[in-house]
Amino acid sequence: MKYQTPLAKARGLGSAKTGTHHWWMQRVTAVALIPLSFWLILFIQQLFNVSYTEIKQWLSSPFNLTLLLSWSFVSFYHAAIGLQVVIEDYLSPEWLKITLVWLVKLAFFGGAITALVFAIRIAVLAG
Repeated sequence: MKYQTPLAKARGLGSAKTGTHHWWMQRVTAVALIPLSFWLILFIQQLFNVSYTEIKQWLSSPFNLTLLLSWSFVSFYHAAIGLQVVIEDYLSPEWLKITLVWLVKLAFFGGAITALVFAIRIAVLAG
């Protein structure tokens, strides 16, 4: 059973076969963010009660640094996928879609790299 119109067949329009991957990655990152966000809430609560030196020592622990970087990368990736889907679904001009998707990917990649640099800088300066 064919679901494409003859015009769509002639133009080669149809499923790009990439939607399933985005759908799964959005769900996997959402599930990963649940425990990571609980950990982040505990971290933020500590920020109000301890000194900067104690926070640096806490972040110099490989476990806590790994969790902070994991939360950063997973949240940036999750947000980038979500914005890409919104852009692809709700914008009409193809050139605008492509441009905005690239800008979103570039911005979130830059944000993830910035988070990595700052977290490592704090951890290294603490040690």
